[in-house]
Amino acid sequence: MMNIEHFLADDQLTKHQILDLIALARDIKQKPERYSQALAGKSVAMIFEKPSLRTHVSFDIGINKLGGHALYLGQQNGKLGERERVSDYAKNLSCYADAIVARVFNNSSIEQLAEHGSVPVINALCDTYHPCQALADFVTLAENFPDLTKVKLAYIGDSNNVSNSLMLMAVTVGVDFTLVCPEGYGPENKMFAQALKLSQASGSKLLLTTDITALGQQDAIYTDTWISMGDNTNVADILATFKPYQVNHKLMAKAGASIVMHCQPAHLDEEITTELFDSEMSVAFQSAENRMWAQNAVLVSLLAD
Repeated sequence: MMNIEHFLADDQLTKHQILDLIALARDIKQKPERYSQALAGKSVAMIFEKPSLRTHVSFDIGINKLGGHALYLGQQNGKLGERERVSDYAKNLSCYADAIVARVFNNSSIEQLAEHGSVPVINALCDTYHPCQALADFVTLAENFPDLTKVKLAYIGDSNNVSNSLMLMAVTVGVDFTLVCPEGYGPENKMFAQALKLSQASGSKLLLTTDITALGQQDAIYTDTWISMGDNTNVADILATFKPYQVNHKLMAKAGASIVMHCQPAHLDEEITTELFDSEMSVAFQSAENRMWAQNAVLVSLLAD
């Protein structure tokens, strides 16, 4: 098995590790019976500070498909670090569980769980990264394009944890990546500088622009909600700012893109038209299914004997 200790952030993985995880995810998807006892006798504690549909279901059922046991720890326990220190939480869970999956508000919680626990930790979403989603999306890209490294991928909209992970994973594996965000809604300087460094190492082209007309030719276009979960921004202002950045059939045709991607939940007729989301070009549900297979690849890599 691949030598990875945790699955915390996309830039902690090498190109070969990412490509190996994609290949393993596709193999588990095609031959699930071969992996049906991969986690036999193993238990995974799943911490959820935030509401979830795809993440909760895909991990729970995915762990079951690998012969393991999943334990859900929901919001009733409160925010990590409030009732007791994150370090104590990590040490306690490590007494019982073989791995910890955490969907949290702050990346620092993920880092503390990994630092103080003695079992592998999987980042199932935080404010900075969403590596499980990015891996599932790259499995989806690999299923749709014969040579992943020749793919041109663009993300349009609000820079967030999803776009951060996509950008880092793209430039690590050598995929050309274009990030189109309205003025003031781009990535943090430190995050973009890290992506730039990785792109120079891999030879991928990385472009950040506020100009939607500078999109150029793309194979796949990705978008996400303009208003993130738990965000208190003025909705009317956001909708006015982001309106020119809506992903629709016209934009797809202009870029020559063959697939549109979305991590869901989608706010239809805001960041993406209903017509496009429901069309044959949309791979949103393919990516949603691939969340399970991608995460199973991570679990097998971390835990299988």
